[in-house]
Order: sequence, then C-alpha cells, then structure tokens
Amino acid sequence: MPGRSSLLLIKPGSFGDVVHALPCAAALKRHDPALHLTWLVDERWQSLLQENPFIDELVVFPRQRFRGLAGKLKSVPWALDLRRLTPDVVLDLQGLLRSALMAKCTGAPTTIGLSDAREGARYFYDKVTPVRPAEHSVRRYLRSLAFLGIPEVTNVEFPLPEGSIPSAAPREPFVLLHPFARGRGKSLTPEQVVAFCQALHPRTVVIAGAGAEVPSLPSNAVSLLNTTSIAELIGLIRAADFVVSVDSGPMHIAAAITPKLVSIHTWSDPRLVGPFNEQAWIWQGGGLRPQKLDVVELPPAREPSLADIQTIADFVRSA
Repeated sequence: MPGRSSLLLIKPGSFGDVVHALPCAAALKRHDPALHLTWLVDERWQSLLQENPFIDELVVFPRQRFRGLAGKLKSVPWALDLRRLTPDVVLDLQGLLRSALMAKCTGAPTTIGLSDAREGARYFYDKVTPVRPAEHSVRRYLRSLAFLGIPEVTNVEFPLPEGSIPSAAPREPFVLLHPFARGRGKSLTPEQVVAFCQALHPRTVVIAGAGAEVPSLPSNAVSLLNTTSIAELIGLIRAADFVVSVDSGPMHIAAAITPKLVSIHTWSDPRLVGPFNEQAWIWQGGGLRPQKLDVVELPPAREPSLADIQTIADFVRSA
C-alpha cells in the first residue's frame, strides 16, 4: 500500500458482520505491518476486537446513545470529531448512509465501499467493489482490498479473543446449543430445545445466548441463557465438544473456531451468511449436508420439525 500509512475500517455491526470482517484486518496488516489500522465498531461488539493483534486503535460508536432526536443531536459533535483520525483511506464495509457520512467526516482522500450499499451510500465512495451473486460476505469484503494492491487472500484468518469459561459452566464434556437469534423465524422453539436435550441424554447440553428461559429442561441440560458475556460465549465455544446453532453471530464465531458445528438455516442463504467453514455442517429444508459455499440451488426454506431436531441430535451423537 505505497503512500498509504493509515486506514479506517468502518464496520460497527452487527455481531456476525463484525466476525465476517475480521479477515480484512488480518490481511491488511499481513500485507503492510506498518499500516496504522483503526476499526470503528458499535460499543456492543467491541469485545470481539479486543486482543486483536492486527488492530492498532478502536473507535467506539455509541449507537444506543444516539437514538431519538436528542441522540441525533449528540451524534453531530461525535461525528465531527472523526476528522482527528486523518486516515489516508476509509474502507466502509457497513454500506449505509450513516457509515458513508462517517467516512466523509474523516476527510479521507479515498473511500472504498461495496456496490450493494444502501440508502445512497455508494455515491459517497471513490472506489466501489462490485458484489457478485451468491457470494459469501467474507469473500465480498476481502475483494475490496484489491483496490489497495492486496492480492487475493487464500489464508483467511479470524483473530478472536481467547475468551473465558463462566463459573457456572459444567466441568464435564458438553455440547453447546445456541437456539435463539434476532431475525424473525430463525430461532428454535422451547419444545425443540427440550427435544434436542432429551435426544442427547445423558450427554450434557449447555444452552447459551439471549432469549426466553426454556421451562422443563431435562436433567442433562444446563441453561446459561442471558448470563454470559461475549468473552464467556467464546470460551464456551472453544471448550465445547460440538456446537449446534441457529444462524446468528455466535454461529459465525463457532465457524471461525471449530469444524464441529451444525448451523440451522430456515430462510437465510448459507452461501451468503452461513458458516465460512467447509468442514461445518448445514441443516436446511429437511436435510443435513456439509457446508458448500458454491452450491447452486438451495432446498425450499422451512423451519425444522421435531423429527429434524432428532436427526440433528443423532448426527451430533455420532460425530
């Protein structure tokens, strides 16, 4: 990156999107260790970037504090203060009007973005990376680096914190189940959670994430719902014998850490937002298959039945 000494990467969120952008930070610094790399991130997800050897500085975006009219007024001096960063290049991987305006507030001479940016953001970019159909977001983000003279990245790295094990976690081996996601129609039902645990009895199943408590769990289930930090969730994923997760941010962490993963997809496209790990497994449309990022056709979208939950549990038991 001759002549470019500093770069601001704008990727505030969401959880999974921050994980998908991690390889960009690694590739940038591998290519030019002298580059000063700053990452602008939502304060809710900044712990994903802690201990990251490729990031020199974090700029925390307090999005929750900028809600409503009063919040928008508070955001103006915060945005204007971005000029102090004086980056040579801004890489906007968020692709929204808000992130494009953040880029402009820095005064950077060059801003790079994606062609599928929304809300007119792409018109603020100096260079635009064309988005290809059915291309995983990790690959899409990495292709943006070509404008900076970085060749195709073949060694994709996901630098994540080591994490920590919560004190309430079991000491015996366990399967980790992450059953809830924010997207509509992605989560498992309480009945399905119970059925999965029963199907794996007597193996210990730890249930983690954010969501409503599940009643009537069997004796082999340990609920850590709504009690773990991001660091503790990472620690649980590293410690688990196997991870089963709906399409969610924690699933993407699991894909970066272990091949022992089943990702449950209802309507989301695993080619675009599935685990970036071809040793992981996908449940979709009634069947289990290895994750293949170059699959042409997908089965019809539907939610898993109790029989499907049994199939997933049987697979985990045999893995």
